[in-house]
Amino acid sequence: MLDDLTLREVFHFRVSLLGAISIITISIISLIVLLSVLIVYTPLRNILPGYSASLRQQLMQESARVDSLQYDLALQRQYLDVIKQLTAGDIQSDSVQSLDSLQRVERAQIAEQSSEATEAFMAQYEQKERDRLLLFDNLTSTNVRKLFRPVRGIVVQSARPDLKQYGVTIRTAKNEQVMATTRGTLVSVERMEDNTFTLLLQSATYVTVYRHVGSVMKQQGAEIERGEVLGMTDGEHDVIVELWDAGKFVNPEEVIVW
Repeated sequence: MLDDLTLREVFHFRVSLLGAISIITISIISLIVLLSVLIVYTPLRNILPGYSASLRQQLMQESARVDSLQYDLALQRQYLDVIKQLTAGDIQSDSVQSLDSLQRVERAQIAEQSSEATEAFMAQYEQKERDRLLLFDNLTSTNVRKLFRPVRGIVVQSARPDLKQYGVTIRTAKNEQVMATTRGTLVSVERMEDNTFTLLLQSATYVTVYRHVGSVMKQQGAEIERGEVLGMTDGEHDVIVELWDAGKFVNPEEVIVW
């Protein structure tokens, strides 16, 4: 750098190619950092396409919140006005009946006016329940009275002794527990051709037969307690349960509540 009057050298500096590249790189990085700070920490970010949608959504949420607060504030003002009128004696509290009270009165009136069909249905239901309870009370065998439900499921086919079908068919889900109806001895565990098991549980003269059990958890000859798990269902075969008392057929649906 030269002086215009004396043409003497005042200042000079030398820039190499590497130095020029470094200066340009540092300038670009500084510019990027400055722009990033402005975008992140200043409202300039709202002019970008991605941020404008979020800002609009935020404004909508805030507007809805303000409307809700205004509505709540109006309700509070009305409530306070009513309280002021009550305390001032302008409104008699006994002369005002709330909507809740009116609805309760209407429901009570409707309940009192029960139809003949409803009363007939209730009478029929009570009679059916009474007959079912009498059935269990009149059973003489103590073993039959204490039968445990053998498996959780739905009876899809009842026993038909006239067709030599002595068991009830129960449709179950997979891995349901097959349980002992009474306390006794597992006298037989037999594997069938369809890879299921047939079990015989004996208690004195009473025998429970389980057919199409998926897997067995007890060995033959084991002493079993009432409700103890004998095996599991496979979900593919319906379990069949038969009951015999001293060699006589017993209908499982009459002595077990499924």
